[in-house]
Amino acid sequence: MNEKLLGSIRRLIPQSIFSTLQRPYHWIFSLAAAIWYRFPSRHIKVIAVTGTKGKSSTVEIINAILERAGYKTALSNTIRFKVGETSTRNLHKMSMPGRFVMQKLLRQAVDADCAYMVVEMTSQGALLYRHRFIALDTLVFTNLSPEHIEAHGSYEKYVLAKLSIAQNMKRSGKKTTLIINADDAEAATFLACAADRKIRYSAKDAEPYEIKTEGIEFTFGGRTMRSPLSGLFNLYNILAAATCASSENVSPEVIAEAVSSFSDIPGRVEKVDAGQNFTVVVDYAHTPDSLEKLYKVFRPDATATRSKQRLIAILGGTGGGRDSWKRAEMGRLADLYCDEVILTDEDPYDEDPNKIAADVAAGVTAHQPIILMDRRKAIRRAISLAHPDDIVLITGKGTDPYIMGPRGTKTPWSDSAIAREELEKTV
Repeated sequence: MNEKLLGSIRRLIPQSIFSTLQRPYHWIFSLAAAIWYRFPSRHIKVIAVTGTKGKSSTVEIINAILERAGYKTALSNTIRFKVGETSTRNLHKMSMPGRFVMQKLLRQAVDADCAYMVVEMTSQGALLYRHRFIALDTLVFTNLSPEHIEAHGSYEKYVLAKLSIAQNMKRSGKKTTLIINADDAEAATFLACAADRKIRYSAKDAEPYEIKTEGIEFTFGGRTMRSPLSGLFNLYNILAAATCASSENVSPEVIAEAVSSFSDIPGRVEKVDAGQNFTVVVDYAHTPDSLEKLYKVFRPDATATRSKQRLIAILGGTGGGRDSWKRAEMGRLADLYCDEVILTDEDPYDEDPNKIAADVAAGVTAHQPIILMDRRKAIRRAISLAHPDDIVLITGKGTDPYIMGPRGTKTPWSDSAIAREELEKTV
């Protein structure tokens, strides 16, 4: 039994009937998946991470700390799946794959004697009941900002979908822990959910801290810690992971060791180095909030006098048929922080990619945007424009394995691999 078979069954049901039966439909197949794999989450500690941004990074950092503490782990996020030493790329184009995929992965983790399973949980996954019958021990809440508005109908409904993940914890039958970003505007909403333990984390916990392009120095558990990751958003990701690990009785010493040696998250401020004399960064940023946070890593003050170091931005705007509200704002932010703006294709699906680019270009007023719909050519152009010490920011896809086109077409893709290929032609 698998998701493809279930999808075939779903297509046989008339839409009018399916709309009425949608909730029980998803619930039944979530239960079926759990029964098929014998409710594996009951036999392993499950840590879930939810929020708008930072989910995959936080999952990776939690995993790294637990591994440093000597635990055998499994994980599932936008980037990859891992059971013990075996890691495979997530090619599903879903941060939280289908119910049978998730339950199978949990069963594999149990059979491999993993102590922990760390999973990314999404609002869209929650809409499809993919979180049901996964018995959580811990839920980490990172932050909330507007995203997937078309899919949910409103920001309020988006919040409710995220909240349903926390509310589902009371069904786990386990001793549960909620770890919550106290600095987020929605913190109180999550704190109202039932849990045996509720633990807050805040940037104040890390004071005194210093954030530089080359890394972060901060305080946690009475110790000074250092991370080669950069940006305020990564400080929050580290604090979420460290707080989670601390709740599992991992010592500050082990946390510090893991954080200091953890330097690379694919598709998240990932540097591509082929020996060039400028910096190329691949990042998943695909909302106004995440784009601005990324730009601020390299240019903290957009209004300050510009140095000789230039920022060259490549962005696609958003996937076709969704979140069109954010396109002009993303263009405005690239216009504000960057010196060159290149607009390109991302995941148009069935929408005209030229229209998507035009929507983004509407926000670019101080610069003349370069529009190259061939994403490889856009990366090539950015590289050709770069001077020594410049920074090329390739945003929107991160580790996404495909460019999604009309009528379900999928073109295999890797921003980092393409960037490396183009760089190697020039050095």
